[in-house]
Amino acid sequence: MKHASPLWRRRWLLGLAAACLFGVAVLFGGLYAYGGMYAVNALFRGWLLWIPVAADDPRLSAGMRLALSDRAISAVPGPFEWRSIAAGFEVAELPVLTNGAEVDRIMVARVEPSHFRFIVRTAPAGTRTVDEWLQALGAALVVNGSYFEKDGRPATPLISAGAAMGPSDYQAKHGAFVASPQSTRIHDLANADWRTVLRGADDAMVSYPLLIAADGATRVTGDWRWLANRTFVGQDSAGRILLGTTADAFFSLERLAHFLRTAPLGLTVALNLDGGPVASQGIALNGFRRNTCGRYELATREDQLVLLYGLRMRLYGPRCWEMPIVLAVVPR
Repeated sequence: MKHASPLWRRRWLLGLAAACLFGVAVLFGGLYAYGGMYAVNALFRGWLLWIPVAADDPRLSAGMRLALSDRAISAVPGPFEWRSIAAGFEVAELPVLTNGAEVDRIMVARVEPSHFRFIVRTAPAGTRTVDEWLQALGAALVVNGSYFEKDGRPATPLISAGAAMGPSDYQAKHGAFVASPQSTRIHDLANADWRTVLRGADDAMVSYPLLIAADGATRVTGDWRWLANRTFVGQDSAGRILLGTTADAFFSLERLAHFLRTAPLGLTVALNLDGGPVASQGIALNGFRRNTCGRYELATREDQLVLLYGLRMRLYGPRCWEMPIVLAVVPR
């Protein structure tokens, strides 16, 4: 029996290595063509996939399973107290109760614009978690921002450090968070052009839906079974800005809007930001630290419940997801 010569084996191994390298190049090239560096980095972060689930699937949280059991289930706020971390900066944890039992919790911060600036920043490659954003910006607080495209770029108009980003041709009838030299506030876009509202802003972003309008109404639409970790930005009658992120995914947008209207937060307006695994909040100020990571998003496809599920979640459990767009609070 003849054995392959060392030269033949070397050529075979080199050919195999070249084929592997070619396959890797094709894979990364395809990912980049599909979603830029955001899609490439997603390969290392752990893919998120939509998987079919039932309403009682154990991969859903207990709060989600309860929320799916009856659309009419309502939640009420539990007792909470504001804690001052710095002048113009307070934090609280607002329990969400159903039949006397906690089903979710909203991590809230209340900030006076006279003491802190609000900035919008982007990293389309999707390389920064909430902790990395806090460090990079020297921020007191960071939450995820509005929606983004498959390549990590803004899906809605925004202003970052005076630079316009996102689509220039966009229909907006919900709201915009705007920080300008004159004021920091949420604008209702029902009867206003977003281009006019954002003009002159240092930092701003359009988002949807408007959970609470000035007249107390809501502009929420959509399937009541769409559950997710949620983040919102609101404003109270004193002009303070409130930022809230849920610990779990009990809330549909419909249920969240109703809850915020009745919660003792004094909100006069509230705007939803992006939700799901990206919905995170981090605080680092005067020795106080908070790190709330998004985990869940449940939607429907042709009346089938589907859960956004990732390999990283399976291997490591809940961890903060990288955020391409953030709203940050920095000391003046």
